Amino acid sequence: MTTTFEEKIEILQEKFFFSSSQANVSDIAESFISLTVSFNSRITEDEVKQAIRRVKADKVSSASGISNRALQASLAELTSVLTSLFNACVTHKYHSKQFKKTQTIVLRKLKKSDYIDSKTYRLIALLDIMSKALKSIMIKRLSDIVETHRMLSNAQMRARRKRFVISTLDLLIDQVHTV
Repeated sequence: MTTTFEEKIEILQEKFFFSSSQANVSDIAESFISLTVSFNSRITEDEVKQAIRRVKADKVSSASGISNRALQASLAELTSVLTSLFNACVTHKYHSKQFKKTQTIVLRKLKKSDYIDSKTYRLIALLDIMSKALKSIMIKRLSDIVETHRMLSNAQMRARRKRFVISTLDLLIDQVHTV
């Protein structure tokens, strides 16, 4: 049974900070797909507004100390500044150091009988709201490109918009009928 602070730290480090090891990729066949995709790289003010509004107000204060609600309340004044900032990040392929700062907290999982086990804790990383907004804009754009150019197999269902349980069942039924 762990009783000292140092023992508790050691248990949490073993659970959450894995040793770095290289993945074995020797079984992956060499392949290269040549595909040129053109798109407008300029981020618009509408994209910035939508991204900031998607983040829930008062959910978390960011690492910068700017709350989500404050940023959303001043969005009309800040939209052009944030749009310029995000476009500069994309143009220069630079992600601000401030955006990379996180605040990590450890929470106990509810209704666990023994909090000595490191599996009874959960790490929560709190990201900067502006980093979340830029990330959501880029994810939406990449997702749109992938869907538009059909870069994923039809069998790929996870983390894709408009792919529901019904789509998965339809695919499964089709595969059963072809066998």
